[in-house]
Amino acid sequence: MGRNIRKRRSPLTVKVIAASAAVALGGGGLLYAQMNASAHESNNSAQNYTKAAAASVATISCPDVGQKLTNVPANAKMGVAAELAKLDKQITEAYARLASTRQAQANDANFVQNAIVGPLKEKRAATIDRIRIDITRVGGQFDSSLAQLAACTTQTANQTTAGGGNNNGGQNNNGQNNGGQNNGGNNNGNNGQATAAPSASASAPANIGGQAGNGPVAADFVDITKVAPNVLAKPQKQRTASTGTFTTRCGVNANKNHNTDNVIVAPGVTNGAHHLHDYVGNQKVNAFATNDSMLAAPSSCQNQSDLSSYYWPVVRVQDGSQDFDQNADGGGKEGNVGKILVPQSAQIKYVGSPAAKVVAMPQFLRIITGDAKTTTNGLANANAHWSCTGFENKVQLTEQYPICPQGSNVVRIFAFQSCWDGVNIDSANHRSHVAFADPASGVCGNGFKAIPQLTMSLVYKITPPTLQADGTVKNAYAVDGFPEQLHKPSTDHDDFISVTKNNLAAKIANCINTGRKCQ
Repeated sequence: MGRNIRKRRSPLTVKVIAASAAVALGGGGLLYAQMNASAHESNNSAQNYTKAAAASVATISCPDVGQKLTNVPANAKMGVAAELAKLDKQITEAYARLASTRQAQANDANFVQNAIVGPLKEKRAATIDRIRIDITRVGGQFDSSLAQLAACTTQTANQTTAGGGNNNGGQNNNGQNNGGQNNGGNNNGNNGQATAAPSASASAPANIGGQAGNGPVAADFVDITKVAPNVLAKPQKQRTASTGTFTTRCGVNANKNHNTDNVIVAPGVTNGAHHLHDYVGNQKVNAFATNDSMLAAPSSCQNQSDLSSYYWPVVRVQDGSQDFDQNADGGGKEGNVGKILVPQSAQIKYVGSPAAKVVAMPQFLRIITGDAKTTTNGLANANAHWSCTGFENKVQLTEQYPICPQGSNVVRIFAFQSCWDGVNIDSANHRSHVAFADPASGVCGNGFKAIPQLTMSLVYKITPPTLQADGTVKNAYAVDGFPEQLHKPSTDHDDFISVTKNNLAAKIANCINTGRKCQ
């Protein structure tokens, strides 16, 4: 997905400890520099290493403008979305500059501030002002304090989560997560090898590692057989529960329908996601798709009345290989490298509420679940669930990728927000029009209505990564993401646009309300 945009916090997430001390949001990011000299840069001087460690083993933390824009007039939405996408692009460009100027940073302790952070602030200030103009031009109100969000700050590795940490997987209940502390790691890996996470020292700059220099690291993986069960019991079904299910079969994107757009958060912006998506269902979804064009598009679903778009970031194996997009935006140019994996199966199922009958999803409803920027923003909006076949009902991980035992495959599990405000098919921050039900009772709060809950399970056959005695992990796999997000497991997310014909939305609700199993 594109920039981070907060969803309504589920009760379980209230206790989440933020993964980063930095204040940062969508159009914001946490940038890490891999400080080792590249093949064409000579940096053998201990003095230079010391300078780099002191001055430029750095992050850049930028406040999120998009999160604050909860009331954008309809006539300004397209323009504002384009400007917010520019904030994301500016972060991506700053990250690329940070990672490619290692020698300059080693030689000049002020380089990052003068050459990267200062110019970035100027660009962000101009972009925020254009957002102000877009909103006020159509009579909307703009909070002038948002201008203060232009400035970004730098941090050393010791001030970030880049130095390794505590990762216990969290507790999961119906797609909601009560995670722990999400700390990353330092990494010297090459050709698909990622090192463990030693703390940064004064004599050597921190390295994020991974095949592209931006993760994942060994600390991002765990043997699932060594993780205690953490999946909580589901709420008890009430007399008014809707107990049916509706399964739609839409394939696994075997035809390789990919792009790096995100029409929900960055309509009209090519490469608005800065990472590659798999698409199933609607086959004509890109940055320029409209409601009308989606209604006229073909679908990969067996039920041709299901024109909905289901899309998610691809998973890659970082084994030293490259894929078709190795030199493309959103791919290798932005740190998304390795062999793209096609799921063995993709189960898409709508389920009911344990507390109430459901209403039909409105046409063109948009839902984003999870947060593509948890490395920056912490886990408040995380909704990633990684597991292995045979373990799905026992262990689901948010902050680590599972290493599965022999005969078991990696599973990504998604459970979308199942409560709708009854009015809006989207919201300015793309979250506040939907919410999670209470995890204990399953009840929708604040006047929200229960809708069929979209659930997805993606299964991948992956050779288990192996942790070496020297602290490296071979054949690491990782989800695509923004380059500064370090390919953390918690950044996993999923996107959905409900598009149906022949009264399918009502049929799905009726099936669920009458307790049947349909497809």
